Amino acid sequence: MVKVLFICLGNICRSPLAEAIFNAKVAARGLSGLVCSDSCGTSDFHIGELPDERTLACADRYGIPINHRGRQLQRSDFRNFDYLVAMDTSNYQNTVKLGQRYKLKTDHIYLLSEFAPDASFTDVPDPYYGGLGSFEEVYRILDASLDQFLAKLENLPSIHGKPQ
Repeated sequence: MVKVLFICLGNICRSPLAEAIFNAKVAARGLSGLVCSDSCGTSDFHIGELPDERTLACADRYGIPINHRGRQLQRSDFRNFDYLVAMDTSNYQNTVKLGQRYKLKTDHIYLLSEFAPDASFTDVPDPYYGGLGSFEEVYRILDASLDQFLAKLENLPSIHGKPQ
C-alpha cells in the first residue's frame, strides 16, 4: 500500500481538499486497496475541527465527500507515510525541519508542485482569507496536480504487486 499525507498549515482548507480529491481519484481508478491518503497541518490551530465550510461547499459542488477532522503533523507520520506532500514552501520547510529535529528520514517530503512539472505555480495558495473564488482556484490546481501525481504513482512497481 502506498500511503500519501497531504500537508498545509491548519488542515481545514487545502490539505483536506487534496485528500478528498485524491481519494476520489484513487477510487475511480480502482486503486483503493493499493493507495490511500490522509491530511494534516503543521500548526495546532484547528485540531479536531471539521474542514472550513467553504472547503466543504467546494467539494460538495464536485460531488466529492470529505470525512476529516483537523490534526497536526506527528512524528509517526514520517514513518507511516511514503509521501509527505506539502501544499506550499513554508509548510514544506516546517515539515523538513521537524523531521530533522527528530532525526527522521526527510527524503520523502515533497511540494505538490513537484508532481506537476508543467504547473505555473510553486505554492498552492492558501484560500482561508479569500472568498469562494479562492477555493475554486485551489480546487482546479489540486484537481490537475493530483491527476499527474496519481499517474506517477500508477507507474510504481509496488502498485502492480511487484516489490520496489
